[in-house]
Amino acid sequence: MTRTRSGIAGWRSPVVIWPAGLVLLTTSIAVATTIGPSDLGPSDALSVIVDRLGGPDSGLTRIAESIIWDLRLPRAVLAAVCGAGLALCGVVLQSLLRNPLADPFVLGVSSGASTGAVMIVVLGVGAGSVGLASGAFLGALFAFGLVLLLGMVAGGTTERMILAGIAATQLFSALTSFIVFVAADAEQTRGVLFWLLGSLSNSSWRDVAAVGAVVLIGTVACLLTAGSLDAFMFGEDSARALGVSVLRVRIALLVVTALVTAVIVSTSGAIGFVGLVLPHAARAIVGTRHGMLVPTATLLGAIFLVWVDTAARTMIAPQELPVGVATALVGVPAFVVILLRRGRRT
Repeated sequence: MTRTRSGIAGWRSPVVIWPAGLVLLTTSIAVATTIGPSDLGPSDALSVIVDRLGGPDSGLTRIAESIIWDLRLPRAVLAAVCGAGLALCGVVLQSLLRNPLADPFVLGVSSGASTGAVMIVVLGVGAGSVGLASGAFLGALFAFGLVLLLGMVAGGTTERMILAGIAATQLFSALTSFIVFVAADAEQTRGVLFWLLGSLSNSSWRDVAAVGAVVLIGTVACLLTAGSLDAFMFGEDSARALGVSVLRVRIALLVVTALVTAVIVSTSGAIGFVGLVLPHAARAIVGTRHGMLVPTATLLGAIFLVWVDTAARTMIAPQELPVGVATALVGVPAFVVILLRRGRRT
């Protein structure tokens, strides 16, 4: 029994899990880049990357290079970054709000982003100076500001924040539906609905840089407050007794998760279940200490979304399935399994 436990503890250590996760993530991105109608292999992808970084010529045609560098590789990397960010936000919100069903959209950020995007596409608000992504980002920030204001006015407790987020979600969802119903034509409605269901089809290296920078900053911030997140799991009173500035830390982390979610939604639309399911999977592997949990969840989220997006763009080719639909199809059964396993343990 002792050997078994020590063996499990050994493979669950960060020395094993994190390097293995990074290797698996890198391999997933490389393989996902080669999947599609064009006859390209991992060696082709590697040669193009080396070429673009200043190495020898890849030897491929310009079309093949463009398929890898301009289409598939930025999409795979953006999927990884978005998956990591959504899983990160899920970890923080589930611990901060002490709610195992909390996910990055519980604060109404996704609904606000949807409304902002619809106002740009359908109503033409700010057209020419504000794009769809910028409109979604502004809408997400406005929604979060409203939630934060309502939550603070109502007392600033965890329960009040959740209720304010639910109210904002319903409000902005209704506004989005109203705008589409009243002002959109059939083509606009189809385009908006596809984007709202999640899509990485328009990925670019600019998106990768913007989202990656925000997710990196958010990850560092969460790692620096890992001790406070551990304390929050025992309740606000316990966290306060341990010297945590409850209100300040909560607001700071809520702002971080809102910014990360807003940036992700503004580039990829609403992608659900990643922030809900992957934190539970990470806890099953490494436990609840956030110093281990945060990096593990981000790696799992990145790997998960790379493969789900790959399946979404290939399973019904030449059409493309919205990635939010694919994550729901995979995430719901996975979440049911997690719930059943947790129920057996209790």
